[in-house]
Amino acid sequence: MAGVLLEERGDRPRGTSKGVDTMNTSLSGRVAVVTGASSGIGEATAEHLAGLGARVAVLARRAERLDDLVARIERAGGRALALAADVTDAAAVRAAADRVAAELGGADLLFNNAGVMLPAPVEELAADQWQRQIDLNVTGLMNAIGAFVPQLVAAAGERGVADLINTSSIAAQNIFPNFAVYSGTKAFVTHLSRHLRAELGAKNVRVSAIEPGIVGTELQGHVTDEGARAWLEGSKQEMEWLTPEDVARTIGFLACLPPRANLQQVTIMPTGQPS
Repeated sequence: MAGVLLEERGDRPRGTSKGVDTMNTSLSGRVAVVTGASSGIGEATAEHLAGLGARVAVLARRAERLDDLVARIERAGGRALALAADVTDAAAVRAAADRVAAELGGADLLFNNAGVMLPAPVEELAADQWQRQIDLNVTGLMNAIGAFVPQLVAAAGERGVADLINTSSIAAQNIFPNFAVYSGTKAFVTHLSRHLRAELGAKNVRVSAIEPGIVGTELQGHVTDEGARAWLEGSKQEMEWLTPEDVARTIGFLACLPPRANLQQVTIMPTGQPS
């Protein structure tokens, strides 16, 4: 009740600054780009950000799925733009960024989410899988950063805030046998994000890395290693996995924080996952 009275009178609790305010719960007027948007966390996040009022550009390879996603967003009253592109193709990502600038006025939120997980014992020498993870999880991430960071910086200069949110993984912090290459790529994402925050924070671009534990998405379906598949299947019997919507709501929370606040690293885990 006291909090309500303070708000109604316009008073501030003693010792607080004029900057005290309630958290914004709308992204109206903002333009969000979501990579890896054709399924899983990207798809759920695109819908959630659109529900919060953002105009959303959804980027992935599978054009048909993007069209379905855009149709759902627009039926719900939102606005979305489908960008069929492979993030490992730097020229295609730059062309997508040009479309966002021309059709939506430029991005002020990039959710860099495209990725793949292909665990295997290193002694199998699955070099093609190593390279695919590096190409998508590292090079693809950098292609999107290179294409969209100029828009984020410009938007932050005009509006006072922009967001770069990169999907990492709990594997960036913890040790999982047979996940060495995947974990290495995600450690890159987390450490890169901290460095970019140091570079871009002074320009009002907030940088965050989100590190989920096990989330039920298509990612597990790409796993070919029998040992990793058995481990994942066993974990599903032992705990309730996160859903893509759980992560999507976390992304929305980060983007709705007051411009002065930046969570640089967020770990979200299934309650039953010990590490």
